[in-house]
This record gives sequence, structure tokens and C-alpha cells, in this order.
Amino acid sequence: MTVKTVLHQLGRFKRDAIFCVVLTTLEVAMEILLPFITAIIIDRGLEAADLSVVYRCGALMVGMAFLSLIFGTSAGRFAVRASSGLAANLRQGIYDNIQTFSFSNIDKFSVPGLVTRMTTDITNVQNAFMMVIRVAVRSPLTLVFSYVMCLIISPKLSLTFLIAVVFLVAVLGSIMAVTIRLFNQVFRKYDDLNASVQENVSAIRVVKAFVREDYENARFSKASQNLCRMFVKAEGLLAFNNPAMMVAVYFCIIMVSWMGAQFIVGGTMTSGDLTSLFSYVMSLLMSLMMLSMVVVMLSMSMASIRRISEVLQETPDLKEPAHPVTEVADGSVDFDHVTFSYKHGSGKNALTDIDLHIKSGETIGIIGGTGCGKSSLVNLICRLYDVDQGTVRVGGTDVRDYDMEALRNQVAVVLQKNTLFSGTILENLRWGNPDATEEECAEACRAACADEFIDRLSDGYHTRIERGGSNVSGGQKQRLCIARALLKKPKVLILDDSTSAVDTATDAKIRQAFAKKIPGTTKIIIAQRVSSVQDADRILVLENGRINGFGTHEELLATNAIYQEIYESQVEGGGDFDQPA
Repeated sequence: MTVKTVLHQLGRFKRDAIFCVVLTTLEVAMEILLPFITAIIIDRGLEAADLSVVYRCGALMVGMAFLSLIFGTSAGRFAVRASSGLAANLRQGIYDNIQTFSFSNIDKFSVPGLVTRMTTDITNVQNAFMMVIRVAVRSPLTLVFSYVMCLIISPKLSLTFLIAVVFLVAVLGSIMAVTIRLFNQVFRKYDDLNASVQENVSAIRVVKAFVREDYENARFSKASQNLCRMFVKAEGLLAFNNPAMMVAVYFCIIMVSWMGAQFIVGGTMTSGDLTSLFSYVMSLLMSLMMLSMVVVMLSMSMASIRRISEVLQETPDLKEPAHPVTEVADGSVDFDHVTFSYKHGSGKNALTDIDLHIKSGETIGIIGGTGCGKSSLVNLICRLYDVDQGTVRVGGTDVRDYDMEALRNQVAVVLQKNTLFSGTILENLRWGNPDATEEECAEACRAACADEFIDRLSDGYHTRIERGGSNVSGGQKQRLCIARALLKKPKVLILDDSTSAVDTATDAKIRQAFAKKIPGTTKIIIAQRVSSVQDADRILVLENGRINGFGTHEELLATNAIYQEIYESQVEGGGDFDQPA
């Protein structure tokens, strides 16, 4: 099933693969007939002193060799096209499927693991497929045709070749059974190595700030050595291929030389037959040697095929409804006794019995300790995950009844981890609205207070953002992400701790701009600072995935112990870091 899944990606390159097989067959046919004609030249031409036979057969051999060259070259070209096309289609297929994944699907595969599948694994499959349609077709055909010709020349002597074939099949089969299991482990080590590199490079500033270079070097070396040991073990087993091959080769040469000499002396075989028999024996054994190489490549690629198939066969957990709703009526949000866990059925709930009703246009603050379920709550609104129990409604409609694209276009989220892409500031902003004019982008930046630093840049909105936004500060990145979300003109705007890196004065300006610019939009603000949510219409206090309190700032100060504690620690205890006490 896994192999079928991978080969299904051949698509239009299936024709190239078929052409390669046909041309390889013709190439083998030409090569197999050459020793037969050589025997005719020796027996009927040289020994009979008939040069006309030599000339005719020699010309025929030249023509057949030329045809074999043309067939082989053309087959090679088609093999390259088919294998490269398969690799390109596999990359595209994996990438396209990843785009359909929900967050729960993505959680099953690590990022380094997906990178390994799209690079190392696909390269292994590409090389193996090229060998299969070229070498794995050529070698069995050569083996079969050579053996048939050997049977025609000397049935008795051909039995010795059968013994060699059975011996090699037994040895190679045993090696392949063990190495496939080892290569499965090897590619898991590849994932560990890629994870180590990715984590180190992405957090290189932290590594240097804490002078942890030696520790990271040791960690990488450990992962690299583990990979090296596994490869040595697997390749060590594969090294038995050549000794087994040489045993078979020498056995066949000795048997042909000894028995062939007896047959010639006895008059049952001619010199030409023995010469052609040697050629067929070498062709037969060379085809077996090439097959052993294919076995090695397949041993490596089977692990890669399985890993690629896992991604291709993964189906999105979130399904589009049969008759999707495409319009979001308003920004009202309702949670009707919602329970949610990241691993369904595990009993470890991220949210438990959430009953919450938000009116359209309200500003709602959410506050609580780390891990209390704040991000999990807002992820359900735009249907990044599905609930275990209960219902989440936006605009009065269950989010599971919406077309997902239509829902997410009306529910803008500025996530906790802000991401910018390589390109200009303008190009990044237009992720929110590809058709936005430069003036609309500037208006959104003014509302997000991003214009303050953009205007100071020499190229303004055409300033290039490096990969990951490495050339802007955390606060600047947050403001650009907020502006990008505002360009969608959503009915619900969610800020998941998205102003944590800006000072409180700028935070206040952003909230004031929201009140003026998007009064009809429902605004849900997750924050760690009381100052960011105290002016909200109502504030939700979460504790261990449950609602602990819900009301205005004044009501919670009077009645909610958790909110009182947070307020006292931040305000009466000295204020926020960038405000005077």
C-alpha cells in the first residue's frame, strides 16, 4: 500500500517510465544476441575459413551494437525524466497535503521530520526508482535471457548457474530483511539530527547569550555519532553482498572451464559455444551483481517510502461540511459547554465545560496563569481544532458548518508566535488582503501604531523584511502582525498576547485606535498585564481550563480572588515594567 501510494504520484511521467522499460528490453535483446553471433563467426567463419560469414556477421554485430547504444541512451533519458518527475510530484504532493493539515495533524509530525521527508527521503526514492525502471528491468531480463541461451547451448552446464542464483537469492534476501529494519531506525536518527540543527540555528542568540556553544556542540555530536553508528551497522551488513557475489562468480567460472573443456574433448560442444557460454555466464553474473545493488538501494528506500506515505496518507482531522455556510452574520461568539483536549480520549482536558457568550462588537479580555487554556480557547473560535464536546458558534452558526476559508477570513488571529515572511513590509501586510492599496496598508499600520517606526525607515513600506523578521524588533514585529490582521477587516479580531513586547503607552494607543477604527468588530485580547484588559467591556479569568470569573474590571476586583491577586502583584506591587509605580 505504501509503495502504491508513492507510485501514484508519477502522474504524467508514467509514460516516460513505460518508454524506459520498453527501450531497456530492446537494449537487452540486442546485447543477448551478440555472443550468439560471435559463436557463429568462430564456428562457421574462422574454423571453416569462410570470410564472407565473418564479414556478414561482423556487420550485423556492429549494427546491433549501434542499436543497443541508441536504445540504452534513450532509456537512460526517459529514466531520468521519470525519476525526477516522481521526486517533483512527491515534493508537491507532500507540500500540498501539509497545507490541508489541521493543527492536530501537524502535531503528529515534527518540523525536522517533515523536512527530512521532503529532502533526504525523496532523494532516496528518486534514486531507487531510477534504478528500478533501468537496472531492475535490465538485470532480470539479462539474467533470464542469458540463462535461456545457456540452456540452449548446454542444459547440463546450466544447472551449475541455477545453484549460484539460489545461493545469491538466499544471501541477499537475508541481508535485505535485516537492513530494512535498520534503515527505519537510521531515518529516525536523521530527524533527531535535523531537530538539533534547527533548534540551535533558530535560537543561536540565546545559545551565545548563555555561552552554551560547547553544550550544543556536544549535543549535536551525540546525534551525529548515533547516526554514524547506525549507518556503519547497516552498511556493514550490506558489505556481505560483494563477497557473496564473488563466491558465485568464481564458482561459475571454475565449473564452466572444467566441464566445458570436458565437453569439447568429448565432442558435445564447440569452441564457439564455449566462448559464447562464457559471455552469457558473465552477463548472468553481472546482472546478479547489479540486482544486489538494487537490493541495497531498495533496502534504504523502503524506509523512506514508508515515511513519505505516512504524510501522503494522512487525512485532515477537520472536514469541510457537505453544505458549507459562506457568510458570517456578525461577530458574536458562543461557547456552549465546551470541553476540549489535544489528544482525544486521553482524559487530559485543555478546556472543561466552557459556557461563554460574547456579543458582537464587545471587547473581551482574557487573563490567567500560564497553561490555563487561554490560547486553546481562541484556537477553537477560528476552528484550528475541533471540540470534543459542546458547540462553538460564531455569528450564531456552529463553526463546523462554515466553509473554513470563509470563517478564517472573518476571524483574524494574531498568534502568540508572530511570524513575518521574507519580502517587503508591504508584501507582508498584504497577507491580510492581497488587493489592499498602499494607503489601506498605511491606515492599518496607523491603527496598530506601526507607522511610528516604518516612517523612520529609508525605504518605508518597501523596506525588506529578512526571513523570520530577524531585522525588526519583537515589538515592531507584533505591530506589523496586528496591522496585517486588521487589513482583513474581520468581524472577530483575536490578539493572543500580541502586545507583550510593546510598552504600555503604545499598547494603550493600539486599544484606543481599535475603539475608534473598528467599533463593530468583536475584539478578544489575551494578555498577561492587567493594564491591557482592564478597559475591556468584560474580562474572562481562566484557571486550569475552567472559567473562574467573568465580568467587568470593577466586578472582578470585588469578587474574584485570582484577578485580585494578579492586580495587586502588578499594580500595587510596583506596576508594569515600563510604568512608574
